[in-house]
Amino acid sequence: MNEAKKAAGEQAAELVRTGMRVGLGTGSTTAYALRAIGRRIRESSLHVMGVPTSFASERLARECGIPLTTLDEVDELDLALDGADEVSPDLDLIKGRGGAHTREKVVAAQARRFVVLTDPSKDVERLGAKRVVPVEVLPMATGPVLRTLTGLGADASLRMGREKDGPVVTDQGFWIIDARFEGGIDDPPRVDRTLRDTPGVLDHGLFLDMATDVFVGHPDGSVEHRQRDE
Repeated sequence: MNEAKKAAGEQAAELVRTGMRVGLGTGSTTAYALRAIGRRIRESSLHVMGVPTSFASERLARECGIPLTTLDEVDELDLALDGADEVSPDLDLIKGRGGAHTREKVVAAQARRFVVLTDPSKDVERLGAKRVVPVEVLPMATGPVLRTLTGLGADASLRMGREKDGPVVTDQGFWIIDARFEGGIDDPPRVDRTLRDTPGVLDHGLFLDMATDVFVGHPDGSVEHRQRDE
């Protein structure tokens, strides 16, 4: 799928215009967009400011020569570019396999246009059909949040590190619980509301009614552009 990711990322990068303030997402597909933006900065008169969604995207943006700013310094973003783990027919998303979903959601919410870059493997009929929903939690709230997720019908577990012992720690110093919904989520808005109302939850990976566009790259290099119905 590398060619598909590259096609989606590079086409989305063409949306960036001089003077824009752009949210810079995290992940392998968005990395192609950041590299394409960096090339345009080096090779043309493109002038933009980026707001990264993670330490990883900040490092890559600096490597690509993209000037950076913060949400303290800008009132609004013209555009946010990011990937997704799942995309429903209504353009609702699951994000957070890389653990950056909280910052990604903050940045996406500040953008007038939120463009998601994917490949066909991310398409689902129901959210949760393929991927878990990550829930970022205060460590001391792990037990209560696990019980809340069980009550919602999820098989939930703390995400553990692969290269070191112990839980995965996010950029915010929180832990991640992965919630698997067998067969998909029956009522995503209910899960969203319940988690938002649960003390100790910082945020979660359901992105509902947020994406304005989805660019789906295909292995032959073509890109399908989907837009949310108004």
